[in-house]
Amino acid sequence: MKDATVLLVEDEKEVRLSYAQALDLAGFRVRAFSSADGALELVGHDLSGIVVTDIRLAAGMDGMTLLGRVRAIDPDIPVVLVTGHADTALAVSAMREGAYDFIEKPCPPRQLVDVVTRALDRRRLVLENRRLRTLADGRRDDLELRLIGRASAMVDLRYRIRALAAADADVLVTGATGTGKEVVARALHDVSARKARSFVVVDCAALPTNLAEDELFGHEVGAFPGAVRARFGKFEQAHGGTLLLDEIVSLPLDLQGKLLRVIQDRTVTRIGSHVPISIDLRIVATMKNDPQEEVAAGRLRADLLYRLNVVTLRLPPLAERREDVALLFLQFVSEASVRLGRDETSVPPAVLADIARRSWPGNVREVRNAAERYVLGLGLAAPDDPREEPTARRLADRVADYERSLIAGALATSGGSLKAVYESLGVSRKTLYEKMQKFGLDKRDFDEDEAGDETA
Repeated sequence: MKDATVLLVEDEKEVRLSYAQALDLAGFRVRAFSSADGALELVGHDLSGIVVTDIRLAAGMDGMTLLGRVRAIDPDIPVVLVTGHADTALAVSAMREGAYDFIEKPCPPRQLVDVVTRALDRRRLVLENRRLRTLADGRRDDLELRLIGRASAMVDLRYRIRALAAADADVLVTGATGTGKEVVARALHDVSARKARSFVVVDCAALPTNLAEDELFGHEVGAFPGAVRARFGKFEQAHGGTLLLDEIVSLPLDLQGKLLRVIQDRTVTRIGSHVPISIDLRIVATMKNDPQEEVAAGRLRADLLYRLNVVTLRLPPLAERREDVALLFLQFVSEASVRLGRDETSVPPAVLADIARRSWPGNVREVRNAAERYVLGLGLAAPDDPREEPTARRLADRVADYERSLIAGALATSGGSLKAVYESLGVSRKTLYEKMQKFGLDKRDFDEDEAGDETA
C-alpha cells in the first residue's frame, strides 16, 4: 500500500531494532517508538498504516490501553499485539477488544512480516471502501463518516465543528459515556489548521494523583529524587497541536487551579523551574456530566469552567436521536464486514426495527459492539435493561414509538425509496405518507439518490 506505515512500539531496544530491520528489509516503512505516546500521536482516521505494539511496556500506557485508544480514534486500524508471555486468556481478551492479531515472542521475522502484510492489506481495503462510499454519495464527507446521523442535533454538531475549523478557541465537549466525545475532539483537530501537528490525549481519570502534575507540566533535572533528566509534560508535547483533557473533573482541585494560568497565558512551568515556557495549542476538555452540576458537587472549579467553555459542544445520547439508531447500525455493520473480512452482511427490516426500538444506554459504542456481534453471526444480545420502556408510559405512545422506528428503519434500509418501504411494510402509499407526516419523517433525510423515488 503506497505510503503505508507500520507504527512499531517496543520498549526493548534490541528487539525494537530487530523488528524494525526485518520490516524495513521486507519493504515496509517503519516508525519505531519506545513508548505508546509517540505512536498514538500519528494515529488518525486517515492513517494509511497499522500499529504493532508490545502488550507489556515498561513506561506509560500498555499495549491493551493503546489498543483501546486507537480503536476510539478509528476502530478500523489494525492493531497487532506482541507479548513475551504465553497467556491464552490475555490473547482471548485482546481479540475480544478488537486486536487484529496476537503473536508471541520470540517472533520469527517471517511471521512478523506475514502478519503485517495481511494487516496492511486489510487497512488498504478499508480505506478504499471509504473512498468508494464517499464518491458514491458526494454529500457525505469525512466528518459525516465519523459522526453519523441525520438528526438535527448531529447536523448542527457537524456544522459547528466545521465552523470551529478556522477558529482556535478552547472547547468543552460534554456527553454521556459512549456518545463519542473523543471522536469529536479528534475531528476538531483534524478539520483545523493544526491537523498536521500532534494530537495528545490525557486520560485524567487514569492519572495517579502523585504523578498527575509531572505528567502535565514535566520536570527539570533534580526537581525531585530520581529526576536525572528533564522531561516534557503533555502541554509541551502538544505544542502546535491539540491537547485533549479527557474527564477533566477527575483531576485534583489543586491541580485544576494550576491549569488556570496555562489556559489564560499559554505558558507552562516545569516542576523544579521558575522559567515559564510559551506553548501554542488548542485545549479540548471532556466530561460526561453537566458542568454546572460538577461545580455544585465540588468536583470542578468554577473559574476553570469559565476559562474552558469558550465553546461547548454537547453530544446527545441516542435516546434523543432514535431516528439515527438504524442508520448507525447499518454503517457499523458495513464497516465491521470489511474489517472482519466478511461478505457484506444484510440486515432484515425486522432486525432494524428491533434495533431502533431499544434504549441503548451505552449509546454509539454499544451499537457499534452490537453490529460487530451481528456480523460475526452471534445475533443480537438481550437488552441490558429488560424494562426497555417505562411501564408508566401510555400504550398508544409506545405503539407510536414502535411505528416510527419501524418506518425510519425501513427508510434507512431502502435509501429513501418510498415504494420499497410501503411494499415491505404492507401498507398503501397514502397510509405511509400520512404516518411519515405524523411522525415528522422526511424522505429526503434518507434519500441516497438525488433523482428521487420511483413512481408507483
